[in-house]
Amino acid sequence: MTGVVPAVNQTNQSVFRRRQAAVVRGVGHATPVVAARALNSEVWDIEGRRYIDFAGGIAVLNTGHCHPRIIAAVKAQLDRFTHTCFQVLAYEPYVELAERLNKLVPISGPLKTIFLSTGAEATENAIKIARAATGRPGVIAFTGGFHGRTIMASAMTGKVVPYKKGLGPSLPDVWHVPFPTSSNGVTVDQALAYLQFLFRADCDPSRIAAIIIEPVQGEGGFHPAPPALMTALRRLCDEHGIVLIADEVQTGFARTGKLFAMEHYAVEADLMCVAKSLAGGFPLSGVVGKAAIMDAADPGGLGGTYAGNPLSCVAALAVLDVIEDENLVVRAGLIGQRIDAAIRAFGRRNDLIPVSEPRGFGAMLAFDIVRERGSQEPDAAATKQVVQRAHENGLVLLSCGVDFNTIRILVPLTCSDELLAEGLDILGECLVNHS
Repeated sequence: MTGVVPAVNQTNQSVFRRRQAAVVRGVGHATPVVAARALNSEVWDIEGRRYIDFAGGIAVLNTGHCHPRIIAAVKAQLDRFTHTCFQVLAYEPYVELAERLNKLVPISGPLKTIFLSTGAEATENAIKIARAATGRPGVIAFTGGFHGRTIMASAMTGKVVPYKKGLGPSLPDVWHVPFPTSSNGVTVDQALAYLQFLFRADCDPSRIAAIIIEPVQGEGGFHPAPPALMTALRRLCDEHGIVLIADEVQTGFARTGKLFAMEHYAVEADLMCVAKSLAGGFPLSGVVGKAAIMDAADPGGLGGTYAGNPLSCVAALAVLDVIEDENLVVRAGLIGQRIDAAIRAFGRRNDLIPVSEPRGFGAMLAFDIVRERGSQEPDAAATKQVVQRAHENGLVLLSCGVDFNTIRILVPLTCSDELLAEGLDILGECLVNHS
């Protein structure tokens, strides 16, 4: 496949003019590009231009665009049925997928699973389950964390702009603790001391149902949680009967060089939220966790009309097969090594915009754009320019971070070495300092 025939009388600009008139302003866009077709790690727009995809639909496409095994599974299910609502007429792929995840998720003991449609639904339902299990209302999250855009999920999200600004008051009984990173000057000990202050001043631990944390912060800038923090949280949760929830919506399914990012730590969560790459681009999310906790809600208290759609379930079963058969966990590590080396090389070049060292696990890597070499002062304006140059030069690239100065790389794990090298070369060109 070398390209696509441009749509008649259609351009990226013409579609965006229509979009501006028809679609709400609150839905943003990373690029002014309208996709027409995609395959593996490449996308073609409606004008026939080709792009290398370093975004993967925001970590949704670990198995690439249109993987043939996933498409075949969905086409076969289309001939059987597309929807019954699992609560009305059950279907076997939902059960099989739950069985497989219960065996794969790194939590000890008997596990159970519920499927939903979006990451926000997963985090919200995890909180509902924790509240049902503990009889408590409170939730502790972290600054810089992202857990979704619905009311409860955005309350847990530790970033005001753009997720909370102008959208009314947050829900009560949600508390935020500073996430320890070198860039914000917070250590693990300081974060834990703040948590103790919170317990003394605002909410007794007996009121807390759950602590929710991303093993690697996604929108917050790809900051891995320090191991000492995870260990301390596990100890605190055990001491006070609090449910520890790992939000693996962005980190799951081989992205970090493990099937799940919690495998990088010596402790386990009680519940895990999954979504994004679970179904290779089809909408599916879930909560997996200890059966005694998961079964706390009464029948009818959980679920959804489209939750665990059969097309998405068969896609997810195919995704798990592809991850295993194509050894994508190992592949993530190899891709990560190449990306890591490229970013470190960027940092040594005097002709490029100053960048930080890379951070993250596996193929979930990022770096910051800073004002001066060796500093941590963010340069959001330069970051925006780099992202714009990238799409102008045929590379789909995303930024993130609490200071809007982080470049993140989420290339599909099925990307070839040649395409990866080409994309990194384009990224290097986009970092050239023209001042």
